[in-house]
Amino acid sequence: MMGASMGATAIAIIYSRWGKQSGAHMNPALTLSFLSLGKIGRRDALFYVLAQFVGGIVGVELAGLLLGKIVSGPPVRFATTVPGEAGIWAAFAAEYLMAFGMMALVLYTTNHLRLSRYTGILAGVTVAVYITVAAPTSGMSINPARTIASAFPAREWTALWIYLIAPPLGMLSAARLFVWWKGISSVKCCKLQHEKGELCAFCGATA
Repeated sequence: MMGASMGATAIAIIYSRWGKQSGAHMNPALTLSFLSLGKIGRRDALFYVLAQFVGGIVGVELAGLLLGKIVSGPPVRFATTVPGEAGIWAAFAAEYLMAFGMMALVLYTTNHLRLSRYTGILAGVTVAVYITVAAPTSGMSINPARTIASAFPAREWTALWIYLIAPPLGMLSAARLFVWWKGISSVKCCKLQHEKGELCAFCGATA
C-alpha cells in the first residue's frame, strides 16, 4: 500500500501543472545528473537542490504537526531510511542500483519519441516496485533530500552517508553510460514532462 501510494503521488506531481513547468525534479541526485549533462544551469541546479531539501523538511515537519504520533511514533518514525538486517553494504548496493535504474529509465523514456509521454507513469510504477521490494534492505530512499527530511525530526543519523552518496553516484553512473551509448546530443532536456504548446525554459521546445 505504501509503494502504491508513493508511486501514485510521484505520477500526480510529474503530470501536474507545476510538475510540467518545473520539470518535476524532486531529487537532488536527478538534478545533479542533468547538471553533469549540461542540461540545467549551475544557478538553476543550486536553487532546485535547495528547494528539494527545504521542501522535504517542511513537508515532514508539517505532517508531524498535523498527524502527530501517527507519523512520529513507531513503526513510521517519520519514514526514516536506515539499513536493514542485511547490513550497510547491502543497503548501499540497493540504493546505488535503484538510483541507476531510475536515471536510466528517465533518460531513455524522456528521449524516446513514443515513450516520452509515459515517463511519469513508468517512474511512478518504478517507485512503487522499489518501495515494495527494497524497503526492508535500505528503507528505499534514492533521494538525499528525502532521507535528510526524515532524519531531522526523527534525530536518526544511522549510516546517513549511504543515502547521501549512493543515489547521486548511481544516477551519475547511469547518465555517463547513456551518453556513452547514445551520445550527449541525444539528451534533449532535463524536464520529465513537457506541456504541449508551452515554451520550455530549458530546451526551447513547445511540445
